[in-house]
Amino acid sequence: MTKFANLPRSASKPLECGLEGHALLHDSYFNKGSAFPSHERRDFGLHGLLPPNVQTLEEQVKRAYQQYSTRPDDLAKNTFMASMKAQNQVLYYRLIQDHLKEMFSVIYTPTEGDAIQNYSRIFRKPEGCFLNIHDVDRIEHDLKQFTENGTNEDVDYIVVTDGEEILGIGDQGVGSVLISVAKLVLTTLCAGIHPARQLPVVLDCGTDNETLLKDDLYLGLRHKRVRGEKYDRFVDRFVNSAKKIFPNAYIHFEDFGLHNARRLLEKYRPQIACFNDDVQGTGCVTLAALMAGLHVSKVKLADVRIVIFGSGTAGTGIADQIRDAIATESGKSKEEAAKQIWCIDKPGLLFKSHGDKLTPAQVHYARDDSEWEDHNQTDLYNVVKKVKPHALIGTSTKPNAFSEDIIREMANHVDRPIVFPLSNPTRLHEAHPNDINEWTEGKALIATGSPFPPVEYNGVKKKSRNAIIPPASPESV
Repeated sequence: MTKFANLPRSASKPLECGLEGHALLHDSYFNKGSAFPSHERRDFGLHGLLPPNVQTLEEQVKRAYQQYSTRPDDLAKNTFMASMKAQNQVLYYRLIQDHLKEMFSVIYTPTEGDAIQNYSRIFRKPEGCFLNIHDVDRIEHDLKQFTENGTNEDVDYIVVTDGEEILGIGDQGVGSVLISVAKLVLTTLCAGIHPARQLPVVLDCGTDNETLLKDDLYLGLRHKRVRGEKYDRFVDRFVNSAKKIFPNAYIHFEDFGLHNARRLLEKYRPQIACFNDDVQGTGCVTLAALMAGLHVSKVKLADVRIVIFGSGTAGTGIADQIRDAIATESGKSKEEAAKQIWCIDKPGLLFKSHGDKLTPAQVHYARDDSEWEDHNQTDLYNVVKKVKPHALIGTSTKPNAFSEDIIREMANHVDRPIVFPLSNPTRLHEAHPNDINEWTEGKALIATGSPFPPVEYNGVKKKSRNAIIPPASPESV
């Protein structure tokens, strides 16, 4: 650990703690539960507040896992884990670390989507920073509450959402703070960022979710989403305040709406260190999965034909990454590379004649109308039949959209079909991996956006290999 002792997130030395007694046990960051050794129980006034037996972290994990396993369903397990995090963060992260494969789908998609939908009903303790569009002048003050002694180097990573396009369940208002929380849990577990140096943020602009607006228990602003100039001022004040208070922090935009995600990314990318997970993260990890599939199928990027079903934030983000990779490897221009990608959305295959109906991101992939003889046959089946794609990517949130006839048609023309049903949560996937295997006689190369159990074909069992967890766009198919 001495190699990294100079880093601000290093935890290789004792932590100073000004708490004692009940206050210490109620602080999730410092609380060690039954693991406090005798000298710490004496120094911090804990005698009489804890059972006498001192336990190791491993013993605590064993007990916690037994408790976790008794919960009747995944949402109850998710709620149990949230309560544990509020009590003892070290135990929380160690428990997940020891059982990550099993718990991933509980602490993140698809179960986190259920927790977000029920946020106002299962609410127990607030976590994260809550900013609302009617208190813009207070943003800087509210963010400063997450600094220590007024210093400006306390946060390395900020995940912020406005809750408009959460996973595959759409507008979730203030409950979307849980997507920011869950993302940061993953950055701790998988990237090693210290949880005390992260900040989950929700920008509450209202909600267009009628179910939430009619719910007496809903905790967010109870009115329709505010858009336009007032929305832009709100986001701008947040970004500039965060930059001022946490100058070294990286800002991660998460699950913003179709008409804001790319626009805000392009606006702030020249100004600050920032990242949009739904545009860039989804795109790059799908490109990685695609390149692995092309390696197996022995198809070059320069020759690949790809159909993307669902051309919202995720779909066009994927298209951008693939287009740029094709251009880099083949020496083609981006315009030429884009011609190897066919994007489908609500109107069917995207054409230039769709004009103002196209988003700025979709314009780059709209085809010349002259390329398609019959504009009444631009549905997914007919596009697959004509294009003969090597890869079919789904970001539509349209369940079972990759039907048997579509997958069989694809398999008729390529030796190893690459099929990515990426929509989540699991109930919104375009096709089940087991079905894709059956319809292609085991030849398909498959990656999914949500966890699936292992599938078996001809006696060979294949484990799930999740590619990404993209958002869904209500504006896409």
